[in-house]
Amino acid sequence: MPELPEVETTRRGLATIMPGHVLERFVVHEPRMRWPIPPDLPDRINGCGVLSCERRGKYLLINFQHGTQIVHLGMSGSMRRAPPDEPRRKHDHAEWIFGHARFLLHDPRRFGAVLWHDAAAGPVSGHPLLARLGIEPFDPGFTAEFLHAGLRGKSLAIKQALLAGNIVVGVGNIYASEALFRAGIDPRSPAGALSRQRCTALATAVRETLTNALESGGSTLRDYVNATGQPGAYFEMHAAVYERAGLPCRLCTTPIRRIVQGQRATYFCPACQRRAR
Repeated sequence: MPELPEVETTRRGLATIMPGHVLERFVVHEPRMRWPIPPDLPDRINGCGVLSCERRGKYLLINFQHGTQIVHLGMSGSMRRAPPDEPRRKHDHAEWIFGHARFLLHDPRRFGAVLWHDAAAGPVSGHPLLARLGIEPFDPGFTAEFLHAGLRGKSLAIKQALLAGNIVVGVGNIYASEALFRAGIDPRSPAGALSRQRCTALATAVRETLTNALESGGSTLRDYVNATGQPGAYFEMHAAVYERAGLPCRLCTTPIRRIVQGQRATYFCPACQRRAR
């Protein structure tokens, strides 16, 4: 699934091209996404200027004067820039056509979404998909104290607490495994058992892991490409545990283990990552 670094990399690409320009046409080729694309959405935004491109968690926000388009890339989606005459590929379900650029939403599994939040309904932060999201990991307020307080009393595993998104948002499956390895924390540890010291290590590891991924343009898992159509290079440069089951730990040579938590694969080093109790 495209995670925060992939979505942020895509946002940065869109933000250099879309804002300040009029969207000539928004074309829907397949409305049957995770939630149906509103049939009146093209009429709402065709001929309107884009003000800005933002991100909240894993949601892209394309802002217009009268509302916001909320875009989610689903499990294996991407949003890329394409030449005006490039034939539409299979699974290209929607496109944004400007006088100087064209973007296509590619989503083979159709788990993504393109929705609309009208400005008359209030700030987009109040939309049901966004209202309960946790703090952004790069927000100055994401501190060890904040994380420790948010985890207090929680018996679920720390990996699951990170994925829940109601404490800190955007730390998806891939980078949760990587951050827990950096922090030396066993992913099975009860979230509420983490000390303030270990929360300091984890908050730092989350920021560092996501920063490394952003600098690398995201991952190369599945068919992810960024807004310019280029794959990321995170796993070539940084991956310590993810998808390395059975391979030696880069620090101690102990074989990396793979387990399943909440139907998601988790990778960790049983020697380097200590379990909190």
